[in-house]
This record gives sequence, C-alpha cells and structure tokens, in this order.
Amino acid sequence: MTIDRGKTERSTALVTGASSGIGLALAKLLAADGHDLVLVARSEDRLRQLGDELAAAHRINAHVIPVDLARPNAAELVLKALQEKQLSVDVLVNNAGFGTYGPLAENPVEDVVGMIQVNILALSHLTRLLLPPMLERARGKILNIASIAAFQPGPLMAVYFATKAYVLSFSEALASEVAGSGVTVTVACPGPIQSGFQERSGMGASKLVYGKKLVGPESAARAALQALKSGKTVVIPGLSNKLLALAASRAPRRLATWMAHRVLRRATET
Repeated sequence: MTIDRGKTERSTALVTGASSGIGLALAKLLAADGHDLVLVARSEDRLRQLGDELAAAHRINAHVIPVDLARPNAAELVLKALQEKQLSVDVLVNNAGFGTYGPLAENPVEDVVGMIQVNILALSHLTRLLLPPMLERARGKILNIASIAAFQPGPLMAVYFATKAYVLSFSEALASEVAGSGVTVTVACPGPIQSGFQERSGMGASKLVYGKKLVGPESAARAALQALKSGKTVVIPGLSNKLLALAASRAPRRLATWMAHRVLRRATET
C-alpha cells in the first residue's frame, strides 16, 4: 500500500524475514516510528496483509518484495525490485534466518546449504549492495540479527551456531570499517524467544527450550531498535542472556562446547 505525500521525505527501512518473529516485531516498531517499509520474505500473501495493516495504522508506505533468500541470487532480486520501485534504503534490517536441530550427518543437505545461504550469504550480499549508497549519502543504519549462539560452538546445531558467530564477527568488523562515515552497524544477539523458529528447527525437544515458557519477540525487538537508534554495536537483550554470553565467552572452548552439548540434547536424554 502506498500513500501519496507529495514531497515529504521519510526514512525507508527494509526488513528481511518480516513475516514472523523478531522481524515482524521490528517491522511494527519501525512503522510506529514513522518509517516507510520494504518487507522481504517468502510469503507474498502474508507480507501484503502485513503491509496493508501497517500502512493503514501508521500512515506509512509499505512495499512488498516476496523473495526466498535461500536462492543464490536473492540479494540481486531484492536490489532489482528496489530499483524498479525507485526506493533507497536508509535502514537495513537483516533478520531472516533459520536453524536445524540434530547431528550434522542427519540434517538434510538442502537445509544445511540453505541455512548458510540465508544466514550468511544473503545477509552479506544484501549489505554489500546497499551499503555504498548509504556511505555516499553519509547516513544509514544496519541492524543484523545474530543470537547468543554466536558466542560458542553448538553441538546438535553446529551450522546454525557457526552462522551466528559469523554474523557477530562480520557486524563488529563492519562497524569499525564505517566508523565516522555517518553509517552505523548494530548486531543484536537475543536468546530463545517464542516464535516459529523452534518448530521449524526441531529444537523444541531440546533441554534448552522443552517445557519452558519463552518470552515473545517484542522485548528483543525493542532492545535491538533502541541500540540501533543509539548507534550501539552489540546488544544482548535480557540480563540472563548477557550472563550466558559472558560465561560462554570466558569459559575454555572445550568446556563451553561440552556445556552447550548438554543443554542442547533432547529433554528425554539423561
């Protein structure tokens, strides 16, 4: 849905994985703050419904780009759609991501490859494509969603944990590269939240989340957005998550890996 405002200029935020979880919560918060939106995810119907709702509620423009970020050329398809719509992006939110649970040898190959494509390649490629215009304008913000998984190896979710470690390292390095340019980079590292992630990954059976009441994505989204506004590089929402990340980063790697393995085992295992 597009609203004609004449010459009125406003910031445009692109959110990947905007149809659910933290991405959905961030899209709602950004719309409430008056940002025009570009919503990116696989489900076109869900995106259009969300875009119409947010546009009507907040008097913003909402554009939809239905793309499967697991496709190798996904970032280029997003850029092409932006160019066709004559849109420039002021705030890039790389939120899309997924995980798989279980030993690597038992994970479907397509899930492993797709996880790396979405969590690492699409995020990096989209950032590379949209960063130069931000630098030319001397303004812009990038928010990457990692996880507390970024701070240690994760047996039974080996690839997922490794992709999030990449997102954290990539974001911190990029934040240093662009310091003083008018562009800032923030990476959020939330803990487990109530979303479709557990169902899709299969980790609902793990000791980490089985039988536990998880918090909704709204608090993590608010913390991430506040850090983005203030130009903070790394944010870990929640005191318990901060303590977990600190313990994991300070412990010997072998011990941290052993502890993670115990926590990620199935709840039915002793």
